[in-house]
Amino acid sequence: MSLRFYDTATAEVRDFAPLTPGAARVYYCGATVQGMPHVGHVRSAIAFDQLIRWLRVCGYAVTVVRNVTDIDDKILAKSKASFEEAPSDPDAVPNEEWWALAYRYEQEFLKAYDALGVQRPTYEPRATGHIPEMHELIQRLIDRGHAYPAADGSGDVYFDVRSWPAYGSLTRQNVDDMQAAPDVDEQFGNRKRDPRDFALWKGWKEGEPETAAWRSPWGSGRPGWHLECSAMVTKYLGAEFDIHGGGLDLRFPHHENEMAQSQAAGHPFARIWMHNGMVTYEGEKMSKSVGNTISPDEMLQLASPRVVRYYLGQAHYRSVLDYRPTSLQEAAAAVERIDGFLAKAGTSKAGTVGPTPDWQDLPEGFAAAMDDDLNVPRALAVLHETVRAGNSALAVRDDDAAARAAAAVAAMTAALGLDDARPASGNQESPERSALDSLIRSQLADRAAAREGKDWARADAIRDALAGAGVVVEDSADGARWSLARD
Repeated sequence: MSLRFYDTATAEVRDFAPLTPGAARVYYCGATVQGMPHVGHVRSAIAFDQLIRWLRVCGYAVTVVRNVTDIDDKILAKSKASFEEAPSDPDAVPNEEWWALAYRYEQEFLKAYDALGVQRPTYEPRATGHIPEMHELIQRLIDRGHAYPAADGSGDVYFDVRSWPAYGSLTRQNVDDMQAAPDVDEQFGNRKRDPRDFALWKGWKEGEPETAAWRSPWGSGRPGWHLECSAMVTKYLGAEFDIHGGGLDLRFPHHENEMAQSQAAGHPFARIWMHNGMVTYEGEKMSKSVGNTISPDEMLQLASPRVVRYYLGQAHYRSVLDYRPTSLQEAAAAVERIDGFLAKAGTSKAGTVGPTPDWQDLPEGFAAAMDDDLNVPRALAVLHETVRAGNSALAVRDDDAAARAAAAVAAMTAALGLDDARPASGNQESPERSALDSLIRSQLADRAAAREGKDWARADAIRDALAGAGVVVEDSADGARWSLARD
């Protein structure tokens, strides 16, 4: 099967045919760093990390760009609020300048990405570092008749949506059915030719910090949100590139506007658009006001990074991922089955798996699933079936079959990025816990060998010794799992 992805723009699964044979150029939307990362941010990052890893497994030289939006209305508003006596944001730092706030939250995103094994992109440009490229793009749109400065001299510049007949094609909407773009206060609505026109450049307004404004041919101001991505992706990947990704919530207006302004400027832009689904809480949209949210940091307090990554990456990237209070427990059980088999295989005559995975060890069913629009659920089914087969091989002391299964499992976990999820300071998987896990797994491997040799007395003695130390052992068809006893 050839590598195929669902393209949002055409609403069909298409063969992947990169512009340059053997290379893939990918852009996916990063964060607007105005607050702590939420679970939707990291779910999206993991989905596109799986895509990028699989492209590399398939032999592509991949160039990845993930932007940082470090100037935005919300960033300015939160900075302004930090100078008030009682900021409403619990994460606020008193008297924090907007650029300091943006940098602080950018580091929080990087910490979460690193903990969950999301590989760093080739380039991670900040919006504030690409103002000249944005000016050039705006002028190009003005020259081509697709943008105009506001007539009142405010410094605003708008994209003329009715000048571009294809506007709305990404989300299959008619422009007359769209709501007004929320770019300016209602009293400034007469600056636009059409209420749906969106801001490319926002003129400086009284009360805004002068540090958040740059000189331009149209007046001092700052870039509009949609413009940033078009300018940065063109600089790093060219006027046409292979894949543009992001969360489903970004399709409109963000990606619709990106596509329109880029193509209106004469750039073919993305050949395939990929969007990941949202995360819900027991079937409902997550909302702070409702109180049904869970943050990545909270997840990492409940489970190891490897478990959290497994949970956030287990569904098909286009589907909704529903969180329930038992979700991480279920993911932990799945990860323990995988790791339990690898530990047993490593201590048996089957030998240990090398530190570098061999992609030739990947089962055909796993590769076929990943080639089919990154069908991770089907790929995980192959992984767990291989774990079961490996455990069966160990039970009958078929070391060759167990070794083949272990190599396949190791290659699959590496391809999915599970091996790169690692503990960060403050979460559950401390060095002490890692050492404890290694010791207990060694004992469980000895117990498994005793059971296979029908030395029931020794097997029971090992279990009793672990129980005496507060370790609960649960046997299953896929091997033994351990947990600490709770009072």
